[in-house]
Formats: sequence, C-alpha cells, structure tokens
Amino acid sequence: MSAAVDYFRGPWHIAVFTWREGIRKKTLVGFLILSLLVIFASFFMSSFLNQTTGGGQVETEIDGKLIKDICVATISIFGMLITIFISASVVPNEVENKVVYTVLSKPVRRMQYLLGKFLGVQMIVLANLALMTALFLIAIYMRQDEFPKLLLWSALLTYFEFLVVSAFTFAISCSATSAVLPTIGGLFIYLIGNLTEYLKDVSLRSDEADFVNALIGNVASALHKTLPNLQKFSIKTEILDLNPGAPLPAHVYEQIPNLIIYGLAYAVSGYVIAYWVFRRKEL
Repeated sequence: MSAAVDYFRGPWHIAVFTWREGIRKKTLVGFLILSLLVIFASFFMSSFLNQTTGGGQVETEIDGKLIKDICVATISIFGMLITIFISASVVPNEVENKVVYTVLSKPVRRMQYLLGKFLGVQMIVLANLALMTALFLIAIYMRQDEFPKLLLWSALLTYFEFLVVSAFTFAISCSATSAVLPTIGGLFIYLIGNLTEYLKDVSLRSDEADFVNALIGNVASALHKTLPNLQKFSIKTEILDLNPGAPLPAHVYEQIPNLIIYGLAYAVSGYVIAYWVFRRKEL
C-alpha cells in the first residue's frame, strides 16, 4: 500500500504544479473571460428581448431556451478551445524550456511524469468547465426560479467529450517540440470526431459491385468503427430540451453510463499512445 502511495505521490505533485501553471496562462484566462462574458451577455440579451415583447409566459420560455442555446454553444466552443490549447502545450512547453530534463533527472519515471501532466490537464479542464457551468446554472435559475439539475448531466457528458479530444491531442503533443502542431491536430480530431457519423452513411451507400466504391465503403466502415464518434454525446442537447423539473427519459439514463465508458475507453487509448510516443522520445 505504501509503495502505491509513493508511486502516485510524484504524479500528484506534477499534476498540481501543472494546474497552477495552466490557470495562469494568459491565453487560457482570455478564453475563459470571453466565454463568461458571452454567458452573461445571453442573460442581458434575454432581459432586453423580454422587455421589448412585454413579458409573459411565452416570452419566459423563449428566454430560457435562448439562454440555454447560447450558453451550451459557448461552453462547447470555448471549453473545447481551452481543452485543446492546454492539452497541446503542457509537454512541448516543458521540452522547449528544458524543464522536463530537470524533472526526469530526479527519481521520476516517464510514466509518472506523463500521468501527472495528463491529470493536471484534466484538472484545468474540469475547473474551467465547472466555472462556466456554474454561471450557466445561475443564469437559468434567475430566469426560471428553479435549479436546472438536468444541466449537470449535460455538463458531465460535455466533460467526457472534452476528455476524448484531450487524450488524443495530448498524444500528439508528446511527439512535438512546440504547441502549434498539436493544437492543429486537436482541432482536426474534434472536426473528425463530429464527422465520424457520416462515415457510416458512406459505407452503407457503397456499391459492392464496383471495386473502388466497395473499397471506399470498407475503409469508411473501418474508420467509423475505429475513430471516436463525438456525435454520440449529442444527447446532452436532448437533455437540455426537457422541461424544467422533468425526469430524464429511461433511454437517456441507459445511455449515460455507456457514454462514460465510451469516453474513458478512448481516453485510455489516447493516453497509451501518448506514453508509447513519449517513451521513445529522445530526452
């Protein structure tokens, strides 16, 4: 037991140091401030529209829907940008500044170093997501006088969507010497993850009689089964469309644990790739 505690003490200290360094990054703070301003702007925009239309129950429902749409889009966009930026920069920055050499010269294995960095990234992502979600909840509560508990489920699924992109962006960053390529790679992963569902349509529409068409269909089918499909997390929109106080439908309850396992599986895969790359990196 003590050996396990000693082993994870190093990664934990590295994770805390990464978190402290990450929250002080000006670019990261800029993304966060901009996202918070957009969330607050949605509240004032809703109030302005309500005054213009004269109030009423219909306008109140429209206000709530408007705030939800703006806030969800803001959290998704800026949260993903924060996730990609921090996942792409933590390792390359320390390689460029030669901090990694000092850390690895101590009794810290590469596995421990990488685990600490990855955990630190997740702490930053979670902290930013929690802050944006908290303001989102406050905005909805002030509009509907009811605590929107369903938004917590939506935030949970949003994090696991971020986790998948973070893991593979982190893997790319372990082979890079600057944050530029991993950042572009992270954006590409996010784009591909949202287009993976279309690969299924390509495979279903392929003509088996045509060799080239059949080959494209088989490749599309293989990619659809291999690449992460971020569209699976789109049920968070379905959750937000439910009326305040309404229970989660049974099929949504059944999907949430599967999506958590799905996100964790791809996150572990991304981390294994990161370790495989980093272990062969000359330092």
